[in-house]
Parts: sequence; C-alpha cells; structure tokens
Amino acid sequence: MALQSLKEQKTNVQTETPLPPMQLNQFIIGFIAFIILGVVTYTIAGLQMLILLSFGLILGYTLFHARFGFTSAFRRFMAVGNGEALRAHMIMLAVAITLFAPILHLGIGFFGVDPSGYVSPVGTSVIVGSFLFGIGMQLGNGCASGALYQIGGGRTSAIIVLIGFIIGSVFGAWHFEFWTVTAPNLPPISLAEDTSLGFIGAWILQLAIFGGIILLTIIVAKRRRSPKMAVLPTAAGWKKIIRGAWPLWVAAVILAVFNALTLMVSGAPWGVTGAFALWGSKIAQFIGIDVLQWGYWSGGREIQLEQSVFQETTSVMNFGVIAGAFMAAAAGGILSFKKKIPFKIIMASLIGGLLMGYGARLAYGCNIGAYFGGIASFSVHGWVWMIFAMIGTYIALFIRPLFGLKNPKSTDNFC
Repeated sequence: MALQSLKEQKTNVQTETPLPPMQLNQFIIGFIAFIILGVVTYTIAGLQMLILLSFGLILGYTLFHARFGFTSAFRRFMAVGNGEALRAHMIMLAVAITLFAPILHLGIGFFGVDPSGYVSPVGTSVIVGSFLFGIGMQLGNGCASGALYQIGGGRTSAIIVLIGFIIGSVFGAWHFEFWTVTAPNLPPISLAEDTSLGFIGAWILQLAIFGGIILLTIIVAKRRRSPKMAVLPTAAGWKKIIRGAWPLWVAAVILAVFNALTLMVSGAPWGVTGAFALWGSKIAQFIGIDVLQWGYWSGGREIQLEQSVFQETTSVMNFGVIAGAFMAAAAGGILSFKKKIPFKIIMASLIGGLLMGYGARLAYGCNIGAYFGGIASFSVHGWVWMIFAMIGTYIALFIRPLFGLKNPKSTDNFC
C-alpha cells in the first residue's frame, strides 16, 4: 500500500505541470531551415562562420529552453527584490571570466584570430545609452538576445521590437560620433590590463563582486519577502535535455562556455546589436542615404556595408539564435504566433525597440555585448552599463503601466 502511494506521488510530481505534445512538424521545419542557413553560410563565408552559426543555434536553444532573461531578471529585482535570475547572471559571469582570462592573456584562438575582449570607453555615452536601454528593454519586454529568441519562439510583438531596434540602431550609428567623441568620456579601462591587478587580481576582484551581489540579492529578498519565480513545466528523464525547462544555472554555464568559444573562433565575444545597425544602415544606403559619412562606419567597419551579412559574425549568430529558439519552442510544444496585438503593446514594443537600438550604439553594446561581454572581458564599462541599465529599469516600472504592462508585486505568489 505504501509502495503504491509512493508511486502515485511520483507520478503526480511528474505530471503536475505537463508539457504540451512536441510540435514535431515545426521542429523539423526549424531543423531544415537551419540546414539551409548552414549551406548558405558555408558557401558564402566558409567553415568559421558555419561554426559560429552553430554556436548561435545552441545559444538560442539554451536561452529559450531555460527562459534565461536579462530584462525580467532586472525587473524582478527592482520591483519585488527577487534576485534568483540575477544570481544566475553572476554564475554566468563567474564562469565567463574564468574562461576569458586565459584566452585573452595567452591569445588562444582558432582560424588565425587574435582574441580581443570588449573593452570600451567609460563616460557619457555608456551612461546615457545603458539608461535608455534599461527603459527600452522593460517597455519592449525583452532585451537584444530576448527579442531574437522570442521571435524564434513565436512572440509576434518581438518582431515589432526588432523593427524599432533596427531603426534606433541606425539613428544611434548616425549620432555615434557626437556621443563618443564630442561628449565627455574616459578612455577604455580594463581591470586586467590597465591596472596593477593583472588578470589574476582582476579575476579575484570580480569574483568577490559577484559574491557580494549574490549576498545582496539574498538579503534584499528576505527583507522584502519577495515572491519566488514561477516553476516552468519540464519533462522527465532524458527528455528534459530536449524539452521542458532547464535550471537557470545550467543555462548560465552553457552561455558562458559558448561565449568563450565564440571569442576563440571569431576573435571577439558574443554580440548581437551590431548586426541591427548593419541591417538598418544597409537599408538606409539602399534608399539613398550616404551612411559612409557617419563616423560609426569608419575605421575598417565600412567594409561590412559592402559584404554579405553572412560574412558578419553577429548577423550569422543572430540567425542561429532565432533558429535555435524556434526549435526549442517546437520541442516544448509551445510555438505559436498571435495575430492580434493590442495597440498599447505595439507602441510599447516600438518605443522600447527604438530606445534599445539607440542606447546600444551609444553604450558600445547591449545586455550581451556590453554587460555580459564587457564584464567577462574585465571592462569597467560593463559594470557602468549594469548600474545605469538597472536605474533605467527602475524608471521604467512607472512607465510600463501606461502601456498596460504589469509589474511583479510583492503580494504575488510567483513572479
């Protein structure tokens, strides 16, 4: 009798939040689309870009599979003090700096690349850009990587976010010289290379900061009695690898590992928004705007305007992220596209995308390039980005309700 009861309990646990059936046809379509992308990429750009496309696929699958968010992590912490996702960020960054340090110090790279981190100037451009990005990602309900994996997962409003993102990126590229040259800024500062710390000292310092942030989130959560994150449906046994939700810490490790691999294969960390500026500038150039006069498209970057997008790293990886998220959503049985979007959501998505696109150019990147890649590269600008994106997030909490967007509440059971 006791054995039967135990079996019933086990069954109840496994079927408490069942996943919908796998959308096999859609999964196959996503796989075929990826194969086509792979053939095109290899034909145009060769093996190196094909590998990066595959990395994008894995990153997109991971982001969607774990619902690994940057926007929601910032919002939950600022709104109700829930720091579960923020702690996952710290794990991701800790693994990343541990891998980045020897790669950057020893120059470990493939395909003849000389790996270089994202170390950018600190000052007005990063402060303004990250602040605008923080507001934008909360209005758009997604960041740079979030917009891509949400598009792959079937969130129609994310397409509007992407359109706004591309337009905002073009304006950011247009004004880039003003914010980075005319406005006051300090030079790039690497904790590992521009201070007496060295890579080992910078590694220890940042690990201590990560630990401090983790401790802070725990203290804040207890004081504010923050609600827990909702538990996502998952699968049992080996099926969990393909379907359902992964723990955030698992996704954090995978993201860090593949960011490091991207650094070794491409010569630079994972980035997202540079592609949006490129796509938008190509369109602007096509309709007769002379984007080559802009300071952004100088210093060797102008060659990207002449090449295929399949020869540009962030574009290729973005294609992979969308394909990976599409397959992950289909595997989980939750791929769907909504045809009707409320007008307020359309406006919030568009404005959010515009702010993120513009802000990302000013801040030398987004949540991936500046925050993830910057801190992983020991750049001070990555920390500045995090602080002012958090401030932007706090301001956005008062703006979101104007567009019918709900914020987490301390009275909720889950957030």
